[in-house]
Amino acid sequence: MTLVLDSVTLTYPDGDRRLTALDDVSLHVPAGTVTAVVGPSGSGKSSLLAVAATLITPDTGTITIGGTSTTGLNRAVLARLRRRHVGIVFQQANLLPALTAAEQLRVVARLDGRRGGADLQAEAGLAEVGLAELAHRRPHQLSGGQRQRVNIARALVNRPAVLLVDEPTSALDRASGAAIIDLLTARTREHGVATVLVTHDRAHLDGVDQVVELVDGQIAVRVSRAE
Repeated sequence: MTLVLDSVTLTYPDGDRRLTALDDVSLHVPAGTVTAVVGPSGSGKSSLLAVAATLITPDTGTITIGGTSTTGLNRAVLARLRRRHVGIVFQQANLLPALTAAEQLRVVARLDGRRGGADLQAEAGLAEVGLAELAHRRPHQLSGGQRQRVNIARALVNRPAVLLVDEPTSALDRASGAAIIDLLTARTREHGVATVLVTHDRAHLDGVDQVVELVDGQIAVRVSRAE
């Protein structure tokens, strides 16, 4: 399943005028590939993620997730689409302090109605990110890199079609950051997810399939690693 943004423009009110966050942006992310989005602060990276996640409706253009166009869908339908087909890895892990690593995943699995299989889904998800032995630890008992791995496992527990990742290495040291990018790339390939990775760190992008640079809301550079 793919993620497609076609001629997306997004503006925000700014006094008596409108500020353009995204300007006619088109992006195609095939299943099983990682597209890294880079660019300076204020270039539109966060806006692109919000639009791709259907959290914000663009002024013009279309977003298609796994063959389903989001145009004209109401809030309830969009929420269901996100829950079933979109995984989001936040910059900060935002784990619930009172829950163990396994419980973080179970909550998300149950939101999708998988009550009977939630325990198995949680166990399998933590095993995939190398944390099977730490399933009963709470966030304060985990390192920064381990918390980010739980964050990734939680985003993938319902097997989404699209994975949207926001600055996953910003709070990590270089080695931990490289490990997280390698993990995201591996899980993308394994699950056939269309992954968009927003990052300020260009040092760990050798394994991604496409690099897109945003400048002032427009795609300034697009490089395919297959070229």
